[in-house]
Amino acid sequence: IAMAATRSVMRAVRVFEFGGPEVLKLQSDVLVPVPKENQVLIKVHACGVNPVETYIRSGTYARKPALPYTPGSDVAGVIESVGEHVTAFKKGDRVFTLETLSGGYAEYAVAAASRVFPLPDKLDFRQGAAIGVPYFTAYRALFQKGCAKAGESVLVHGASGGVGLAACQIARACGLKVLGTAGTEEGMNVILRNGAHQAFNHRDPNYTERIKECTGPEGVDIIIEMLSNVNLDADLQLLSRAGRVMVVGCRGRIEINPRDTMSKESSIIGVSLFLATEEERRECATAVLDGIEAGWLKPVVGLEYPLEKVAKAHEDIICSSGARGKMVLLL
Repeated sequence: IAMAATRSVMRAVRVFEFGGPEVLKLQSDVLVPVPKENQVLIKVHACGVNPVETYIRSGTYARKPALPYTPGSDVAGVIESVGEHVTAFKKGDRVFTLETLSGGYAEYAVAAASRVFPLPDKLDFRQGAAIGVPYFTAYRALFQKGCAKAGESVLVHGASGGVGLAACQIARACGLKVLGTAGTEEGMNVILRNGAHQAFNHRDPNYTERIKECTGPEGVDIIIEMLSNVNLDADLQLLSRAGRVMVVGCRGRIEINPRDTMSKESSIIGVSLFLATEEERRECATAVLDGIEAGWLKPVVGLEYPLEKVAKAHEDIICSSGARGKMVLLL
């Protein structure tokens, strides 16, 4: 009798119900996925942790995956095998992803080949796991949605996290005047080292006044906003004429006065990488890969966790006193 080939198993984080960080269960008997047509299987070395993954896990986000699922989209690792019709990659290639199909908090992940990119030798796997969502989101917020131009000013509100540092690096490389806020001295130093011309501590009660002193009566052209439920009202006071706030992150409701947008004809624009078209994603990828090659795109890795500590990572990304770089899981 022909024996069926036994499929190997792996460690992966599974979510069986929506809820707090405690619903993240590490299991050691999950089947290794098999890549289908136009897909690749990646042996994961590192996986980024993004705030959006905590919103999805809690069940409060607009997109709800079918349960059970494995979170995680930004992985970096090595191609293990490829499905039919995949010609761009082969076993052994170093890669990073923008998203995965099977979930990134796992030892192996399947991804569509079109969402996988070569990871240059100058970056390690930890840095590779810090590229996908942060840099694509920052580029989309600045250029595809924010229409940023060289010579304009940008305020990155919450600049010391993954998306914030990506926005600082990209904006500086593209000729914008870059201002950033962080919640700690260390965070401020990190953003100054990564493209910001000036840094402000958003825990200082007068920090918005300091920003106004810096921008003068003109105000700031673009604000990249990670915590709009806290800052949006103040952001509208900081904008220039025809200025725009790019809403990248939000954790609740806020009251604003719409008249503040009328007096300057300013805009509040939501940003979602999930809504990018194929063409827009390719544009982001080109910009990102060019940045790596040119040397100005250097992901900053912050806190690192083993897979066993995934619940702690989800707690810390929402509750920590101040980010400094991209949070990653190491496998």
